[in-house]
Amino acid sequence: MSDNIFYEYLNKGSLFVNKNKISPHYVPEKLPFRDEQIKELSLWLSPALKKEKPHNIFIYGKVGTGKTSAVRHVVNQLDSISKENNLCLYTLYLNCRNYQTKHAILFYCVQSFYPDKNFVGYSKSFIYDKFITFLKENELNFVVILDEIDKIKDREIDDLIYTLSRSNDELGVGSSVSMIGISNNLFFMSRLDPRTKSSLCEQEAVYPPYNAEELKEILKQRVSLTFKENVVLDSAINSAAAMAAKESGDARTALMLLLKAGEIADMNKKDFVTDKEVHLAKDKVEHEIIRSMVLTLPVQLQLVLLAITERSESPKGILKIDGSYEENVLYSGEIYDTYIVVSNKYGEKPVSMRWFREYINELEAYGFISTTQSGKGVKGNTTLIKLGVDSKSIKDLLEKEFNV
Repeated sequence: MSDNIFYEYLNKGSLFVNKNKISPHYVPEKLPFRDEQIKELSLWLSPALKKEKPHNIFIYGKVGTGKTSAVRHVVNQLDSISKENNLCLYTLYLNCRNYQTKHAILFYCVQSFYPDKNFVGYSKSFIYDKFITFLKENELNFVVILDEIDKIKDREIDDLIYTLSRSNDELGVGSSVSMIGISNNLFFMSRLDPRTKSSLCEQEAVYPPYNAEELKEILKQRVSLTFKENVVLDSAINSAAAMAAKESGDARTALMLLLKAGEIADMNKKDFVTDKEVHLAKDKVEHEIIRSMVLTLPVQLQLVLLAITERSESPKGILKIDGSYEENVLYSGEIYDTYIVVSNKYGEKPVSMRWFREYINELEAYGFISTTQSGKGVKGNTTLIKLGVDSKSIKDLLEKEFNV
């Protein structure tokens, strides 16, 4: 037994008290700098306390702006008070990255209603009937949280939202269906059919990125829950916050940096976590941060980025009027043409050139690309685009994502 390789780790000292509490998935009891958003969410969901239908809610914001944490925080409290007061409320969270069709989502709901039964192989109409019947018989107000709702396939999203919202017509008094959609895509609603939009009667909110000072306070809160007292120096917190603020105010990035910095300090048997460990962590987690950002992008942004990586594999560059040549620069028009091909290949409906330009701006805000106007020396007037990340690794990652 003394030769077991895990004894070294079992008896090893650590600067951590509870590593789970610095995970981006951990929801603390208090969410800093989201008081206004939490109050707003609570107001929109409060009708459930009077056995009335809560609002449909759609929340937008970039990665790491606290959207999911705020929703889960509020819904957890709603669940708690509902149980205390015997209210007929049923809430369910699912990530649409894993459930991308109407049938998959309704099946997940029904399976959660009847955990002891197996509904594999039943028809779509049967699943929908069981969905309605359960809510009717139990007189439930049902709230389904659809995280990363923009991951639902284009041909499915209207049908799903329309079905969920109009199911209330079949339920009548005593039960209801409401949804909370969470998306990184600020333009998500523009994809919906006007008939779908009119059935929603939704409330919307956009969550802003955190600034460096806010990220510092978020990290201080998590440090107090995660590490031994006084082992994380202010210099480490300041460095992690500054790096994350530079990456569009992403709290997940800040947390990942500090987590990895603590692990590096542990591995090297250090007594403190300093800014040196944070800088070492940046090199180690940069790939994972980029990977995480790419995978959580809305589908249309992923398709635009994939088109850019495809064009970047054999860039033609630009020959200017004065005879000079600029390498590794792409025309927005040729990327748009490739984007249409890529969208059709993966069964997604291409957006118009107007929305394409908005997505280009979004990708630049995330730091994936840089853009300039062609200006003097180039025939015509167009947007010039350069990819700011490794083309092959991003292309391989996205192709794997779309081929799953």
